[in-house]
Amino acid sequence: MVRRILFIGFCMTSVSRGEWVDLWPGKPPCASPIPPGSESVEDHRVSPIERPQYELFPAPEGKRTGKAVVVFPGGGYSFLSMKKEGHDVAAWLNQRGITAMIAKYRVSKNAAHGYQYPVPFLDARRAIRTLRSMSATLGIREVGVMGFSAGGHLASLCATRFGDRFAEETKDEIDAISPRPDFAVLIYPVISMQPIGHSGSRDRLLGNDPKPEQVRHLSTSLHVGKATPRCFLLSTADDFVDCRNSLEFATACKAHGVPVTLHLFEKGGHGYGLNGGGELAAWPSLLDAWLKR
Repeated sequence: MVRRILFIGFCMTSVSRGEWVDLWPGKPPCASPIPPGSESVEDHRVSPIERPQYELFPAPEGKRTGKAVVVFPGGGYSFLSMKKEGHDVAAWLNQRGITAMIAKYRVSKNAAHGYQYPVPFLDARRAIRTLRSMSATLGIREVGVMGFSAGGHLASLCATRFGDRFAEETKDEIDAISPRPDFAVLIYPVISMQPIGHSGSRDRLLGNDPKPEQVRHLSTSLHVGKATPRCFLLSTADDFVDCRNSLEFATACKAHGVPVTLHLFEKGGHGYGLNGGGELAAWPSLLDAWLKR
């Protein structure tokens, strides 16, 4: 126990707001590092990811609610939309007294980089564990996940397959911490690896010709169970990521007695982040009320 406390203290003294910090000590698992300088930013979209990292945004001390959220930006497992689905979200959470951690999980448009499953999932689990390891220092009682599009799929994996075991998760004391989130916020999420899902996300994660058992394994509505944490889902009927992804996940939550809130709007498209138009502009206030409950 003493070693755990000392380790947490070291983490917090070496991390400052806005600083990217490696998620894994040494070489990240399952894929060889790509050459330095490969990572680029275009219109706030980052790809490919050289190293899995996190950026921490602690809630202001006088406003802390005890909640913290790991944020997974979307991008079809090809890039990460770091502004609309990352930094804007972290600022919004901080304003509400919620600590935010943006996870820069490994994605790439190039299959040769080896970032297929389980690479992003390992990074996501590591981010949850890392944030939870800071609970005593940051006054955190609950650690949730929030994901957009493919990041929503990753968040839903964390909410349903937290009991999975990987030999690569044996690096240090952080890997011994539970990766199960206390709540999940899934915004226009990819859920299924079936045709109603998003073919680009599936191809990046599983390759062009996945086996049926792989498709089932990563279709997260099929793995909702009684231990799945409470969920908030948002989708629109005109989204090219079929709203049935959210409907099927919410239906599975209902079937297993998992508290679930689903908001389905007629119009809004995809990729709007916190800035939906028309009636959809109200959605952040709906999430705000849900988080307060």
